[in-house]
Amino acid sequence: MTEHRQCEFFLVRYVPDPVKNEFVNIGVGLRAAEQPGGTQLRFTKDWGRVRCVDPDADIEMLEAMETEMRRRLAEPGADHPPLMNTMEDSFSHLLQITEPKACLAENMAAQMDQLMRLYVEPRKEKARQTLSGRQALLRSMRTQFEHARVWDLMRRRIAAAAYTRPGDPLKIDCGYRPNGTVRMFHAVSLHTDVELAKVLAFSAPALRSGVERLEKAELELTAIVEPLRDPRGEVSTDEERMEQYRFGVETMEAQQIRVLTVSDLERVAETARRELRV
Repeated sequence: MTEHRQCEFFLVRYVPDPVKNEFVNIGVGLRAAEQPGGTQLRFTKDWGRVRCVDPDADIEMLEAMETEMRRRLAEPGADHPPLMNTMEDSFSHLLQITEPKACLAENMAAQMDQLMRLYVEPRKEKARQTLSGRQALLRSMRTQFEHARVWDLMRRRIAAAAYTRPGDPLKIDCGYRPNGTVRMFHAVSLHTDVELAKVLAFSAPALRSGVERLEKAELELTAIVEPLRDPRGEVSTDEERMEQYRFGVETMEAQQIRVLTVSDLERVAETARRELRV
């Protein structure tokens, strides 16, 4: 019989209005009871429920909080109760951390998956079926970079205005800098929003110029797109859809934007892992 380990877990809650005391569970922490430190932490990748209670939620800030919590929990000799209180205070009470509860785990990764399903993402399977367009591409991109353990090391939602001109609303999804090249990645759905390809292509020359001027580095800008397939996963035979898809790809490539599909993401993430020396 497989031995079960005594563990404890806590929930991380987003509380936009402490007066109303409305909250959404957004993450889970899990550790073996007999092992000091070593807490695993996972936040949701689907922020839809957060936006239901707070349409103006700053998702970039919440992702940054996740990174900071992981950093603090990884510190040697972290004493959990005081650490939890300190983190709640430092996050301006937007986050609440529940009291630890006991559980038994045969496998830590499987237990984390189960806790996420129970407390954070009870409608995860349904959401996965209906997710499409740019949000689906973003999720795939983040998942692959997380598997390569580089997501927390990357810049996210990079403001184009820092390189182009004040007022530019474009934010590039993520990027990093290995040596003399800045690599940026942006999800572009050619099935649901081909106009974004024009926006990215229009912005590329100014972005490239700004990176060269400010960071003294070359910019490699990559668009992540879907394969040319219909919703059933078959190669599309719709002439209009195919023309729009080709238009989007050719428009971006004309501005030296590298165009890759989600099937290339594993290779891209592995390259990032090597370059960031993880």
